[in-house]
Amino acid sequence: MRTDEIVARARALVGARFRPQGRSAEQGLDCIGVVAVANGLDGVRSDYCLRSSDASEVHREFKRHGFIRVTPTEATEGNVLLVRPGPGRLHAVLLTREGYLHADMGLRRVVEVPGAVPWPILSAWGRPERNAERHAGTEARG
Repeated sequence: MRTDEIVARARALVGARFRPQGRSAEQGLDCIGVVAVANGLDGVRSDYCLRSSDASEVHREFKRHGFIRVTPTEATEGNVLLVRPGPGRLHAVLLTREGYLHADMGLRRVVEVPGAVPWPILSAWGRPERNAERHAGTEARG
């Protein structure tokens, strides 16, 4: 799936209500649900707790669905950041050119926020086809 498709699918979710472990815009979404729907993923686990200091379970799930780890400085539009919004909490956001999209528990809905992600970044993830697309564009520009 191309970057513009991922971002368009994510933007279509803006306004959907927040729901812990939610996996559809109709029923509600959490941060992993936003990533799953935007990337067209099926079968993403919902039996996890993002109130944890251990990111390894989320990392395993990203890998299981074909994401590859990239350095946070390489992360671009369409990539996913796993961040720590507070002690013992994990959260996933999807980057856009202007900022990021995420399921905001405080606002109880999916939102797009301009600017940089304000939380410490634990890891960054991309889809193999997304990263190949980015490198092909770089090579084409020479």
